Amino acid sequence: MHTVVLTKGVPDFREGQVSFDEDGHLERGKTPTVMNPNDKHALRAALQTKVRHGGSVSLMSMGPPGYAEVLQEGMADVYADDLYLLSDREMGAADTWATAMTLATGLENLDEEPDVVFAGFKTADGETGHTGPQTEWCMDWPLVTHVIALDIDEEERTLRAKRLVEGDVKEIETVEAPLPCFVVADPDFEPTYRTAEHRLRYKDLREETQARAEEFGEYLDDETEKEPTDWDHFEMWNHEALNLDPDYIGLDGSPTIVAGVDPIPKAPSEREATMIDPSDEAGMESVFEEVKPYAGGD
Repeated sequence: MHTVVLTKGVPDFREGQVSFDEDGHLERGKTPTVMNPNDKHALRAALQTKVRHGGSVSLMSMGPPGYAEVLQEGMADVYADDLYLLSDREMGAADTWATAMTLATGLENLDEEPDVVFAGFKTADGETGHTGPQTEWCMDWPLVTHVIALDIDEEERTLRAKRLVEGDVKEIETVEAPLPCFVVADPDFEPTYRTAEHRLRYKDLREETQARAEEFGEYLDDETEKEPTDWDHFEMWNHEALNLDPDYIGLDGSPTIVAGVDPIPKAPSEREATMIDPSDEAGMESVFEEVKPYAGGD
Protein backbone atom coordinates (compact mmCIF):
# COMPACT_ATOMS: atom_id res chain seq x y z
CA MET A 1 0.00 0.00 0.00
CA HIS A 2 1.58 3.27 -1.13
CA THR A 3 0.08 6.52 0.11
CA VAL A 4 1.11 10.12 -0.48
CA VAL A 5 0.30 13.14 1.67
CA LEU A 6 0.29 16.60 0.12
CA THR A 7 1.42 19.19 2.62
CA LYS A 8 2.25 22.86 2.57
CA GLY A 9 4.16 25.40 4.56
CA VAL A 10 2.16 28.43 5.70
CA PRO A 11 3.27 31.70 7.27
CA ASP A 12 3.73 31.57 11.00
CA PHE A 13 1.60 34.56 11.82
CA ARG A 14 2.57 34.29 15.46
CA GLU A 15 5.97 35.67 14.53
CA GLY A 16 4.49 38.87 13.10
CA GLN A 17 7.03 38.83 10.29
CA VAL A 18 4.92 38.10 7.21
CA SER A 19 6.55 39.72 4.18
CA PHE A 20 4.89 40.84 0.92
CA ASP A 21 6.48 42.23 -2.25
CA GLU A 22 5.35 45.43 -3.97
CA ASP A 23 2.80 43.48 -6.04
CA GLY A 24 1.14 42.03 -2.98
CA HIS A 25 2.57 38.52 -3.32
CA LEU A 26 3.66 36.71 -0.20
CA GLU A 27 7.45 36.40 0.00
CA ARG A 28 7.66 32.93 1.46
CA GLY A 29 11.44 32.90 1.50
CA LYS A 30 11.40 35.85 3.91
CA THR A 31 8.53 34.65 6.09
CA PRO A 32 8.80 32.16 8.99
CA THR A 33 7.04 28.96 7.94
CA VAL A 34 5.26 26.12 9.71
CA MET A 35 3.27 23.14 8.47
CA ASN A 36 -0.31 23.93 7.56
CA PRO A 37 -2.34 22.88 10.62
CA ASN A 38 -5.10 21.20 8.58
CA ASP A 39 -2.55 18.92 6.92
CA LYS A 40 -2.10 17.22 10.29
CA HIS A 41 -5.44 15.47 9.76
CA ALA A 42 -4.29 14.13 6.38
CA LEU A 43 -1.07 12.96 8.03
CA ARG A 44 -3.00 11.05 10.68
CA ALA A 45 -5.17 9.38 8.02
CA ALA A 46 -2.08 8.25 6.09
CA LEU A 47 -0.39 6.98 9.25
CA GLN A 48 -3.47 4.95 10.16
CA THR A 49 -3.39 3.42 6.67
CA LYS A 50 0.28 2.51 7.03
CA VAL A 51 -0.19 0.96 10.47
CA ARG A 52 -3.19 -1.11 9.37
CA HIS A 53 -2.05 -2.14 5.89
CA GLY A 54 1.73 -1.72 5.78
CA GLY A 55 3.48 -0.27 2.77
CA SER A 56 5.03 3.17 2.55
CA VAL A 57 4.07 6.82 2.95
CA SER A 58 5.53 9.67 0.91
CA LEU A 59 5.20 13.38 1.64
CA MET A 60 5.10 15.92 -1.17
CA SER A 61 5.13 19.72 -1.08
CA MET A 62 5.67 22.58 -3.50
CA GLY A 63 7.59 25.60 -2.27
CA PRO A 64 11.03 27.14 -1.68
CA PRO A 65 13.95 25.02 -0.46
CA GLY A 66 13.15 25.99 3.14
CA TYR A 67 10.05 23.80 2.93
CA ALA A 68 12.38 20.85 3.48
CA GLU A 69 12.04 21.62 7.19
CA VAL A 70 8.26 21.36 6.86
CA LEU A 71 8.72 17.94 5.27
CA GLN A 72 10.99 16.95 8.14
CA GLU A 73 8.23 17.90 10.58
CA GLY A 74 5.76 15.85 8.56
CA MET A 75 8.11 12.87 8.47
CA ALA A 76 8.27 12.84 12.25
CA ASP A 77 4.45 13.06 12.50
CA VAL A 78 3.41 10.54 9.84
CA TYR A 79 6.44 8.23 10.03
CA ALA A 80 6.99 8.82 6.31
CA ASP A 81 9.47 6.88 4.22
CA ASP A 82 10.21 9.41 1.45
CA LEU A 83 10.05 13.18 0.97
CA TYR A 84 9.51 15.09 -2.28
CA LEU A 85 9.91 18.85 -2.71
CA LEU A 86 8.88 20.54 -5.97
CA SER A 87 10.88 23.73 -6.01
CA ASP A 88 12.28 26.42 -8.28
CA ARG A 89 11.59 30.06 -9.11
CA GLU A 90 9.37 29.17 -12.06
CA MET A 91 6.88 27.66 -9.61
CA GLY A 92 6.76 30.77 -7.41
CA ALA A 93 3.60 32.86 -6.75
CA ALA A 94 1.35 30.09 -8.08
CA ASP A 95 -2.36 30.12 -7.37
CA THR A 96 -4.25 26.94 -6.49
CA TRP A 97 -4.69 25.89 -10.13
CA ALA A 98 -1.03 26.21 -11.08
CA THR A 99 -0.09 24.51 -7.81
CA ALA A 100 -2.45 21.62 -8.53
CA MET A 101 -1.00 21.10 -12.00
CA THR A 102 2.51 20.99 -10.57
CA LEU A 103 1.57 18.58 -7.77
CA ALA A 104 -0.29 16.27 -10.15
CA THR A 105 2.79 16.12 -12.37
CA GLY A 106 4.92 15.33 -9.34
CA LEU A 107 2.58 12.47 -8.41
CA GLU A 108 2.75 11.10 -11.95
CA ASN A 109 6.56 11.13 -11.78
CA LEU A 110 6.75 8.87 -8.73
CA ASP A 111 8.31 5.46 -9.35
CA GLU A 112 5.27 3.78 -7.83
CA GLU A 113 1.70 4.95 -8.43
CA PRO A 114 0.01 5.82 -5.12
CA ASP A 115 -2.98 3.84 -3.95
CA VAL A 116 -4.33 6.82 -1.99
CA VAL A 117 -3.38 10.51 -1.99
CA PHE A 118 -4.33 12.48 1.12
CA ALA A 119 -4.76 16.24 1.35
CA GLY A 120 -5.74 18.63 4.12
CA PHE A 121 -9.07 20.38 4.36
CA LYS A 122 -7.74 23.86 3.54
CA THR A 123 -4.70 26.04 4.18
CA ALA A 124 -4.33 28.63 6.91
CA ASP A 125 -3.08 31.25 4.44
CA GLY A 126 -5.58 30.70 1.61
CA GLU A 127 -8.76 29.18 3.08
CA THR A 128 -9.99 28.16 -0.41
CA GLY A 129 -9.85 24.37 -0.03
CA HIS A 130 -9.17 24.18 -3.78
CA THR A 131 -5.74 22.61 -4.13
CA GLY A 132 -6.60 19.06 -3.11
CA PRO A 133 -9.70 18.69 -5.34
CA GLN A 134 -8.00 20.49 -8.24
CA THR A 135 -5.04 18.11 -8.03
CA GLU A 136 -7.51 15.21 -8.08
CA TRP A 137 -9.17 16.71 -11.17
CA CYS A 138 -5.80 16.68 -12.94
CA MET A 139 -5.35 13.02 -11.96
CA ASP A 140 -8.93 12.06 -12.93
CA TRP A 141 -9.31 9.86 -9.84
CA PRO A 142 -12.31 9.35 -7.54
CA LEU A 143 -12.48 12.04 -4.84
CA VAL A 144 -13.82 11.62 -1.29
CA THR A 145 -13.96 14.80 0.82
CA HIS A 146 -14.71 15.62 4.48
CA VAL A 147 -13.50 12.14 5.53
CA ILE A 148 -13.73 11.46 9.27
CA ALA A 149 -13.01 7.70 9.20
CA LEU A 150 -11.82 5.20 6.61
CA ASP A 151 -10.73 1.65 5.96
CA ILE A 152 -9.37 -0.14 2.92
CA ASP A 153 -10.17 -3.54 1.44
CA GLU A 154 -6.92 -4.52 -0.20
CA GLU A 155 -8.33 -7.56 -2.01
CA GLU A 156 -11.25 -5.65 -3.50
CA ARG A 157 -9.09 -2.56 -4.05
CA THR A 158 -11.71 -0.28 -2.51
CA LEU A 159 -11.77 2.45 0.10
CA ARG A 160 -14.76 2.75 2.42
CA ALA A 161 -15.08 6.08 4.18
CA LYS A 162 -17.40 7.99 6.47
CA ARG A 163 -17.71 11.60 5.47
CA LEU A 164 -19.26 14.56 7.21
CA VAL A 165 -22.09 16.28 5.37
CA GLU A 166 -22.79 19.80 6.59
CA GLY A 167 -26.25 21.23 6.12
CA ASP A 168 -29.04 22.36 8.40
CA VAL A 169 -27.82 19.50 10.59
CA LYS A 170 -24.61 17.48 10.55
CA GLU A 171 -25.03 14.12 8.86
CA ILE A 172 -22.59 11.28 8.22
CA GLU A 173 -22.70 9.27 5.04
CA THR A 174 -20.73 6.15 4.09
CA VAL A 175 -19.24 5.94 0.62
CA GLU A 176 -17.02 3.56 -1.33
CA ALA A 177 -14.44 4.38 -3.99
CA PRO A 178 -12.09 2.23 -6.06
CA LEU A 179 -8.34 2.60 -5.70
CA PRO A 180 -6.44 4.66 -6.60
CA CYS A 181 -8.40 7.55 -5.10
CA PHE A 182 -7.97 10.95 -3.52
CA VAL A 183 -9.01 11.70 0.08
CA VAL A 184 -9.49 15.08 1.74
CA ALA A 185 -9.40 14.59 5.51
CA ASP A 186 -11.83 16.58 7.65
CA PRO A 187 -10.67 18.26 10.89
CA ASP A 188 -12.95 15.79 12.72
CA PHE A 189 -10.90 12.82 11.48
CA GLU A 190 -9.81 10.59 14.37
CA PRO A 191 -7.43 7.66 13.72
CA THR A 192 -8.24 4.37 15.41
CA TYR A 193 -5.97 1.44 16.20
CA ARG A 194 -8.24 -1.42 17.23
CA THR A 195 -5.82 -4.29 17.80
CA ALA A 196 -2.70 -4.87 19.87
CA GLU A 197 -0.86 -5.62 16.62
CA HIS A 198 -1.69 -2.15 15.31
CA ARG A 199 -0.63 -0.46 18.53
CA LEU A 200 2.69 -2.33 18.59
CA ARG A 201 3.34 -1.50 14.94
CA TYR A 202 2.57 2.15 15.69
CA LYS A 203 5.22 2.13 18.43
CA ASP A 204 7.83 0.44 16.21
CA LEU A 205 7.22 2.90 13.36
CA ARG A 206 7.54 5.84 15.72
CA GLU A 207 10.96 4.78 16.96
CA GLU A 208 12.20 3.98 13.45
CA THR A 209 11.03 7.24 11.92
CA GLN A 210 12.14 9.55 14.71
CA ALA A 211 15.68 8.36 14.01
CA ARG A 212 15.15 8.96 10.27
CA ALA A 213 13.77 12.46 10.83
CA GLU A 214 16.71 13.30 13.09
CA GLU A 215 19.08 12.07 10.37
CA PHE A 216 17.33 14.31 7.85
CA GLY A 217 17.69 17.26 10.23
CA GLU A 218 21.43 16.66 10.40
CA TYR A 219 21.49 16.53 6.60
CA LEU A 220 19.72 19.91 6.39
CA ASP A 221 22.07 21.44 8.97
CA ASP A 222 25.15 20.29 7.06
CA GLU A 223 26.79 23.41 5.60
CA THR A 224 28.85 21.51 3.01
CA GLU A 225 27.86 21.61 -0.64
CA LYS A 226 25.49 18.77 -1.49
CA GLU A 227 23.01 17.72 -4.12
CA PRO A 228 19.29 17.19 -3.38
CA THR A 229 19.70 13.44 -3.94
CA ASP A 230 22.50 13.03 -1.39
CA TRP A 231 20.02 11.83 1.22
CA ASP A 232 18.32 8.62 0.09
CA HIS A 233 14.84 9.55 1.31
CA PHE A 234 14.65 13.08 -0.16
CA GLU A 235 14.13 14.29 -3.74
CA MET A 236 13.88 17.90 -4.92
CA TRP A 237 12.51 18.36 -8.44
CA ASN A 238 12.46 21.58 -10.47
CA HIS A 239 10.22 22.31 -13.46
CA GLU A 240 12.77 20.85 -15.87
CA ALA A 241 12.92 17.55 -14.00
CA LEU A 242 9.12 17.40 -14.22
CA ASN A 243 9.08 18.54 -17.87
CA LEU A 244 6.72 21.42 -17.01
CA ASP A 245 6.23 24.42 -19.28
CA PRO A 246 6.94 27.64 -17.29
CA ASP A 247 4.01 29.32 -19.08
CA TYR A 248 1.58 26.98 -17.30
CA ILE A 249 2.95 27.00 -13.77
CA GLY A 250 3.87 29.59 -11.17
CA LEU A 251 2.70 33.14 -11.60
CA ASP A 252 2.52 32.96 -15.41
CA GLY A 253 0.22 29.95 -15.25
CA SER A 254 -2.06 31.37 -12.55
CA PRO A 255 -5.40 32.83 -13.70
CA THR A 256 -5.96 34.34 -10.24
CA ILE A 257 -4.99 38.00 -9.97
CA VAL A 258 -4.24 39.62 -6.60
CA ALA A 259 -5.91 43.02 -6.72
CA GLY A 260 -4.31 44.20 -3.52
CA VAL A 261 -3.29 43.32 0.00
CA ASP A 262 -4.21 45.34 3.07
CA PRO A 263 -2.06 44.54 6.11
CA ILE A 264 -3.92 44.16 9.38
CA PRO A 265 -2.39 46.51 11.95
CA LYS A 266 -1.43 45.01 15.25
CA ALA A 267 -3.84 46.17 17.92
CA PRO A 268 -2.29 47.79 20.97
CA SER A 269 -2.42 45.74 24.12
CA GLU A 270 -5.04 46.91 26.59
CA ARG A 271 -3.77 44.75 29.43
CA GLU A 272 -1.15 45.57 32.01
CA ALA A 273 1.02 43.02 33.74
CA THR A 274 2.09 43.23 37.35
CA MET A 275 5.16 41.20 38.25
CA ILE A 276 4.98 39.39 41.59
CA ASP A 277 7.95 37.63 43.15
CA PRO A 278 6.86 34.23 44.53
CA SER A 279 8.75 35.01 47.74
CA ASP A 280 6.65 38.15 48.29
CA GLU A 281 3.96 36.89 50.67
CA ALA A 282 1.87 40.03 50.53
CA GLY A 283 2.05 40.08 46.75
CA MET A 284 1.06 36.43 46.45
CA GLU A 285 -1.82 37.02 48.85
CA SER A 286 -3.07 39.83 46.61
CA VAL A 287 -2.95 37.46 43.62
CA PHE A 288 -4.95 34.87 45.56
CA GLU A 289 -7.58 37.45 46.50
CA GLU A 290 -7.77 38.53 42.84
CA VAL A 291 -8.43 35.06 41.42
CA LYS A 292 -10.52 33.73 44.34
CA PRO A 293 -13.86 35.00 42.94
CA TYR A 294 -13.21 33.29 39.59
CA ALA A 295 -12.36 29.99 41.29
CA GLY A 296 -15.69 30.21 43.11
CA GLY A 297 -17.57 30.75 39.87
CA ASP A 298 -18.50 34.38 40.55
